[in-house]
Amino acid sequence: MDSRTALVEDLMERFPNVPREAVFKEDLLRGGVAFDPSALSDNEDGEVKPKSYFIFSFDHGTLPELGEAALRRPPEEIILTGGPYDLRRTVVSVRVNPSSPYRVAADEHNQLGLYLDGKRISDVGVPPMPEYYRHKLANGKSVMEVAPTIQWGYLIYLTAFRVCQYFGAKEECQYCDINHNWRQHKAAGRPYTGVKDVDEVLEALEIIDKYDTAKISTAYTLTGGAITSKVQGLDEADFYGRYAKAIEEHFPGRWIGKVVAQALPKPDVQRFKDYGVQIYHPNFEVWDEYLFKMYCPGKERYVGRDEWHRRILDSTDVFGARNVIPNFVAGVEMAEPFGFKTVDEAIASTTEGLRFFMSHGITPRFTTWCPEPTTPLGKANPQGAPLEYHIRLLQAYRQTMDDFGLSSPPGYGPPGAGNAVFSVSSFMDSLPADAPVEV
Repeated sequence: MDSRTALVEDLMERFPNVPREAVFKEDLLRGGVAFDPSALSDNEDGEVKPKSYFIFSFDHGTLPELGEAALRRPPEEIILTGGPYDLRRTVVSVRVNPSSPYRVAADEHNQLGLYLDGKRISDVGVPPMPEYYRHKLANGKSVMEVAPTIQWGYLIYLTAFRVCQYFGAKEECQYCDINHNWRQHKAAGRPYTGVKDVDEVLEALEIIDKYDTAKISTAYTLTGGAITSKVQGLDEADFYGRYAKAIEEHFPGRWIGKVVAQALPKPDVQRFKDYGVQIYHPNFEVWDEYLFKMYCPGKERYVGRDEWHRRILDSTDVFGARNVIPNFVAGVEMAEPFGFKTVDEAIASTTEGLRFFMSHGITPRFTTWCPEPTTPLGKANPQGAPLEYHIRLLQAYRQTMDDFGLSSPPGYGPPGAGNAVFSVSSFMDSLPADAPVEV
């Protein structure tokens, strides 16, 4: 295609059953967006909620390469509406790429817009600074550092352990920059707590609960790096589970509790449940057997793909199939040097995985791969996967759900274009809407 606009319009025409909003959203997620200085935030002192870097960088450059966006953070997310494509309200996680053909900038009336190939294609809304971000913990830490919120305030993201014990080239997942993201924030002098104190988490949640009077925050996610030995004397189930136990004791029923962890043996999974976790995310990352071994070497070494999948199925005995929601990283199927060479092959493989899990009543979800430049796959594949792959995945995902009579998973907010708040992929935007949502 001669331009990105031509590519996007061609895909919208070829796949009319995929919401046009999802086509733009997937392109922004896979390739990033540039920000004019007029569209940056004033960090925690401004009126716009800034990007929190809640676990990964989700950027196409290191902090020193982002220019002013490294000093004045971009917004956590943006909302697209209107424009020549008449876009419905679409929430998109911000992934900064100074060289992207997409750019957010203010016009002569100081109204933000999204520009593609130099033409304005939508209005842009930015998240207002929530009141709870304006209040600090007793020790001076910010709520944004301890308990940031994403998905337009729906989800509190508690990265309890900021690094991963799968470490180095022979163990780290080849698309993951959690360890580098920790290092770059420390190098920049930013606050970035390695292991979050349980009492600090509770204090931050008290502030959120006090000032979130509209109860926009509905769920929390407990997550962090994999634990292969112990942290503070605790294994993975007890380390992450203790946060859930404390939260549920102090705020019974206030939020839906979710945990993103490894696929653990059933007794460990039961401990999550006993601690009060309601939804379990044992991410399977990539379906293909060979790619799992090559791109998730630590997980293959410590657990193994077949055992990982057995544990996912076993966990349904504890949580019920509907509450087991493994994530995969959509796009790494096509990453060089080992990925599939054609979209047809990649979609066939991923759909095979979807059918495997959905035939057991499990509804996976996915994050759109951002090729972060400090990762092996990001370095080798700076453009990520083709946009066509992402659009056809949305089509295959919805069709597979329909084949097995499944509906949108719990804990992700409302489904449907114009309603969805899940910001790191378009899977919720592409599912049928339950009912109109007031904006």
